[in-house]
Amino acid sequence: MTTQHIAVIGAGISGLSCATALQHAGYNVELFDKGRGIGGRLSTRRNDLWQCDHGAQYFTARHPEFILQTEQWIQTGVVAIWDPVLQVYQDAQWSKPQTKLHRYVGTPGMSAPARALAQDLSVQTATTIQSIAHNAEGWSLTSTEHGLLPKHYTKIVFAIPPIQVAAILGSHSEKISAVTDSIVMQPCWTVMMQFDSPISMPFDAAFINTGPLSWIARNNSKPSRKGEESWVMHATPAWSELNLECSAQDIGPRMIEEFRILGGPQPATWSAHRWRYASSDPSISIESVWDSATQIGLCGDWLNGGRVEGAWLSGKTLAQKML
Repeated sequence: MTTQHIAVIGAGISGLSCATALQHAGYNVELFDKGRGIGGRLSTRRNDLWQCDHGAQYFTARHPEFILQTEQWIQTGVVAIWDPVLQVYQDAQWSKPQTKLHRYVGTPGMSAPARALAQDLSVQTATTIQSIAHNAEGWSLTSTEHGLLPKHYTKIVFAIPPIQVAAILGSHSEKISAVTDSIVMQPCWTVMMQFDSPISMPFDAAFINTGPLSWIARNNSKPSRKGEESWVMHATPAWSELNLECSAQDIGPRMIEEFRILGGPQPATWSAHRWRYASSDPSISIESVWDSATQIGLCGDWLNGGRVEGAWLSGKTLAQKML
């Protein structure tokens, strides 16, 4: 049998999970990602003085298969348990969370498990796929940076947000379009703060259920983090949507003021990042989509509850459907 070539567009956890399963089954797989690195929202900002996870803050593991994967990551040193002092802020009162969960983080940064998955895969970064076309030889891809790519592919996997899928897919698959067109994605503004010395707060992380913020965390409380004191804040989807087109220079001081209201000091330096497609509304759980007629597949965290675990399972289930 002739080896089948598969293109996976998106090198986040779902794309990497799908590609890993397909390659193990004997397929020739290539991944393409528009970013400079891999991992999607499993990402860390850093310089010589500090580092800060500004996307996914941690992940949990409930499904038996993902528990096994997480245990393997722990054994190889790319994941560790994070046991922060946690608080919940609501109605001007602080309390402790009622549920106790194991929270895991990548080490030394959140992208470590993604890099582990990608270790034996062919990944081309800084490649923005802008269109696909089909002819007798199969599927071809065109990128913004490199134009028409030289290879043809028998199957295509989309592992990117639905709006980006729709822009590339065009009218090639009604089945895929029916899903992507039905999803509304929500943004998230993130602010990273750096301090010259450790700050005194009665927690390492907190869920904020009042006002513009949804989460704050002391990044250097996580295992294997180096550098000066750093904190990250996430805004709520509603507030982020309302302020979606504001500049980072405008967003930063407003979110920092919310941090100060909660008892935090003014940071020495800060930076802001906008995740335009952070979560889906409402959250859905269809795992993945495979269009056998066109040989096009769809996976992503937004198809399966929005978590890291959901992303990994989404990619794995898509590979099973393809096989």
